[in-house]
Amino acid sequence: MLRLSIMFKHPAIWIMALACGLAFVAMILAGPAWVWLLVPLGIGAQLLNEYNLHRHVFHLDPPRRQWAFDLLYQAHYGHHDFPTNHGLFFVPIWVALPMLAFNFLAVWGIAALFGAADAIWIAVAIVPAGGVLMFMVYEWFHMTAHLNLPKTAVERHVTRLHNQHHFRDFGKWFHVSPGGEIIDRAMGTDIDREALKSQQRMEFIRTLGMSPDDPRLVAARARFAGKYGLSTAEITQAARVSG
Repeated sequence: MLRLSIMFKHPAIWIMALACGLAFVAMILAGPAWVWLLVPLGIGAQLLNEYNLHRHVFHLDPPRRQWAFDLLYQAHYGHHDFPTNHGLFFVPIWVALPMLAFNFLAVWGIAALFGAADAIWIAVAIVPAGGVLMFMVYEWFHMTAHLNLPKTAVERHVTRLHNQHHFRDFGKWFHVSPGGEIIDRAMGTDIDREALKSQQRMEFIRTLGMSPDDPRLVAARARFAGKYGLSTAEITQAARVSG
């Protein structure tokens, strides 16, 4: 119940959950039977989307302009800065909804371009059904990885790998969802056990290589302190270059 309570306080979660639920209801009531076979395709596509968004967008080099940095801070940098802050666990609504709309329209458009008679149902099965279902799985496991509570074997496995991303090398292990490590291994962004034994923790790991007192970080923390419930003590500690 704790995890559900934390998740559904975030607007993107219940809106995406609603979109996923409506997709499944629509497919049950009116969709062609064969379209259910495309749901796993949406799940696989979302695993790739999760990896690429995390690696190539959320880990962009820090923008010079403060407004752009603030967007990236809310999207992901802030989560690394304060990895146990509940408000920073989840993808912002202004990322989730455009991603949903773009993916849906792209799949619908491609299917229609190739003359598929049921292009709309293809898009429904792949994006809000399969894709958003996997998105919810991602959010669940990502949140769980950052909470100190009893975990299943799968949740412990995900937590162990995700902690390496946060506290060993932020340029590795971009997946979070179970099974996503296959993509990291294929793309060379995994950390094997032998390398882990000798690899040192990266400098300024929690600020993605930036000096903790970088003016952009200081400004973003001050701007979003109220929104995310950051205390003065937390902000002061985060800005320390050593310790």
